[in-house]
Amino acid sequence: MTTFRWYPITALILAGIGFVDATYLTIEHYSNFSLPCTITNGCETVTNSVYSLLFGIPVALLGSLYYIGVLLVVFIILEFGAKHYLQYVAIGSTAGFIFSMWFVYVQIVLIGAICQYCMISALTSTLLFVASMKYLYDLKTSSSSPLPPEAHSE
Repeated sequence: MTTFRWYPITALILAGIGFVDATYLTIEHYSNFSLPCTITNGCETVTNSVYSLLFGIPVALLGSLYYIGVLLVVFIILEFGAKHYLQYVAIGSTAGFIFSMWFVYVQIVLIGAICQYCMISALTSTLLFVASMKYLYDLKTSSSSPLPPEAHSE
């Protein structure tokens, strides 16, 4: 399967999973619904901590916006054939990965509790990052790159 074919589909699937997960956490935040934590026992501790808000905005909502952004960009790329914009999705996934690693650290070290839903989002963003780095590597080493020639210059 060529690089252009596997990456956007992978990004859509992972961003879709991330969006559903982060949106579920966002709804929980605004409805004050108690999260059923079946694998771990720290969901409520994490989602009610001071770290669950960034400038008064729920971190889960920011995650939803991130994932919907990825979904929309990839959908537009697939719909209009603007393949060269995939590199921006790949680069943007780095930010999602960095934020996820920070929040995993916060859960384990600062809060001392783990939220399974938050870990699903961290796993999703990590897989999106890994797929994105593979995509960028394939672009750099491929002679049939979907990018225009000037995009390969360093």
